[in-house]
Amino acid sequence: MVDINQQDFHSRLYRIERTHRNLSSGYVRLEERNGLLVPVRRVRSRRGFPWRGLFLVLIAFLVFKASLLAQIGPVRYVEHHSKLEQGSIVEQMGAWALRPDPATVYISEKIAPYLRQLTQLITI
Repeated sequence: MVDINQQDFHSRLYRIERTHRNLSSGYVRLEERNGLLVPVRRVRSRRGFPWRGLFLVLIAFLVFKASLLAQIGPVRYVEHHSKLEQGSIVEQMGAWALRPDPATVYISEKIAPYLRQLTQLITI
């Protein structure tokens, strides 16, 4: 026959070990009003989808397209784009991503003078 005190001891021991396992991932020491330090589980916030990172990647790609359009000019850009449209499926996907949209054309018109000055400084 199992002793009741021993059952109580094992249940308390199991609760202590479970609490220790839960607090091992990270805890904050909390001092209560009576001066007792009590470990409290740290609440971690769930992270959502990284919208800011995705937005920054899209902006960087848009600026890359605009600088490419401003650097080689619209005529050569359209020639290269038409060659990509004639290629394999991967090249066609690249052509779809690199097609000149109104935002790309607007940004390229704004940065074209700066790129010309930069290339003149580099060639000197």
